[in-house]
Amino acid sequence: MSKPRVLFILKRKNDYNAFRDSEIGMSTGLYNSAFYMNKMLTDAGIESELEVVVDNNCIDREVTRFKPTHVVIEALWVVPSKFFILTKLHPSIKWIIRLHSEIPFIANEGMALDWIGDYVRYENIFVATNAPRITKDLRRLVQQELNLSDHEIKEKIIYLPNFYPQEYKIKDLDKNKDTIDISCFGAIRPMKNQLTQAIAAIRFANKIGKKLRFHINTGRVEQKGDPVYSNLKHLFNHLSESGHQLINNEWTPREEFLELCSKMDIGMQVSFSETFNIVAADLISQGVPLVSSPEIPWMNKWFTAEPTDTNDIYKALLFTYYFPMVNIYSNQYLLTRYTNKSRRIWLKYFTKKHKH
Repeated sequence: MSKPRVLFILKRKNDYNAFRDSEIGMSTGLYNSAFYMNKMLTDAGIESELEVVVDNNCIDREVTRFKPTHVVIEALWVVPSKFFILTKLHPSIKWIIRLHSEIPFIANEGMALDWIGDYVRYENIFVATNAPRITKDLRRLVQQELNLSDHEIKEKIIYLPNFYPQEYKIKDLDKNKDTIDISCFGAIRPMKNQLTQAIAAIRFANKIGKKLRFHINTGRVEQKGDPVYSNLKHLFNHLSESGHQLINNEWTPREEFLELCSKMDIGMQVSFSETFNIVAADLISQGVPLVSSPEIPWMNKWFTAEPTDTNDIYKALLFTYYFPMVNIYSNQYLLTRYTNKSRRIWLKYFTKKHKH
């Protein structure tokens, strides 16, 4: 078997400020995810590159240049019919379409299951997932559709979880100031649940006698997220006399975003659906305690809350406020354990013998 050469390909987004950072890359979670995987493979001695293209017409050029054994297409953006050409031009390549969402999120993309059903009918196209639940769901569906054996379906639908670099900081939670900075970073979408978290954060700030600065990212309002953003603004406008504020932060290059994370007192990611959540990992890496939903697979369950229950979120915030170092140390440990396992899974996949 020839040595693996892995090419990650992403599509450049044109609807927000996805610009290049001098060292890390573009300021998108999808890019950062692929960047970490690419670097992890190269650090392990596997030849790997990451390219961002304008559209699917650029794929052949990059594949011809790099001559990979595997091409990882990050997310659903290449129309299935394009592979009729690509698989004939490059018959020996294994094409991997890698998903980053669970079924509830994929349900918002109207073509998702149709495209996945088309992809898997090509002999050399495989679908990768980054979470166990959607892996099981897709294996059941595709196995029934294509009448595959248990071994064949595991070859067709692959589990390739996220990797995250283990570069951690520790900071103290300053309880002496009269304000508390709580972040709810990420794209504004209904599935991210920002409004519910804001309501819980306001109650929490009132309880500890501090003015709340609730930080969000602007610049990416997606999947009918406009009403969410509108309600957030109205909520804080009505509370202006209390001193609570909604702080809008622009989408920034990665190093600047990590610096912003480090200035937070508590992070929140109590969303409805997650497979990994890089924003959560960013906050934990900067020594910021985090409250999330149980959806984030590596989180300490003591610091998670049900996303529909503001009282549960409020109690998780209080617990985090009183035990911030337990939150930080335990979650850094659990994130490390998760990503070490991810690394083993990726290296095992790209160094084993594959049937063609």
